Amino acid sequence: MQLFIASDHRGFDLKNYVKNYLESKGYEVVDIGDKKLNPNDDYPLFATKAVRKILLADNKTAKGILFCGSGQGMVMAANRFKGIRAGLGWSVEAAKGIRNDEDSNVLVIPADVFSTDKDKLHVIIETWLNTPFANAPRYRRRLQELDELS
Repeated sequence: MQLFIASDHRGFDLKNYVKNYLESKGYEVVDIGDKKLNPNDDYPLFATKAVRKILLADNKTAKGILFCGSGQGMVMAANRFKGIRAGLGWSVEAAKGIRNDEDSNVLVIPADVFSTDKDKLHVIIETWLNTPFANAPRYRRRLQELDELS
């Protein structure tokens, strides 16, 4: 599975940590940036770069993991794009739900919450990566309704 990851300055260190973790698990990780810490960067730029890569990927199972301080900015930016279903991964239950019910293709991590709780972060990421979409008719209908909003 190809994973595109990106962060703003507040998520930079955690993004690099997660990149190493995912690569050690055998995932193909593409770091969209930022490549060096820049306290003046803006999350919309990196969310845009990552989701465009996901949408243009040859492999339709490509996903993304984004990082910013609260996670909310990246969620808002990513969800501006049709076909992107970004959800905030603040708990194991949330990660499972956004994959099972909403077929999330972008996980957003609130870096301020998980900069010191790496064990819980691992479980959240693994849950999100390994939970299949339930593909129930009501979930497919709702996803179609989302795509028709814009």
